[in-house]
Amino acid sequence: MVHIGSLIEQELRRQERTVTWFANKLHCDRTNIYKIFKKQSIDTQLLEKISGILQHNFFIYFINKV
Repeated sequence: MVHIGSLIEQELRRQERTVTWFANKLHCDRTNIYKIFKKQSIDTQLLEKISGILQHNFFIYFINKV
């Protein structure tokens, strides 16, 4: 099973971006970012926004998982 929060965190670290930077881009508090990192599933609208911010298509991890 895909743990999307971990994948988002890994990509953020790979890009050497800070949690503060990411929180500013998402217009939320840093604490919300840490909550996202712990999520196993996520709303598709939020995932679309995150994909745009990080310029990484996180939806690819769900292809052929059905």
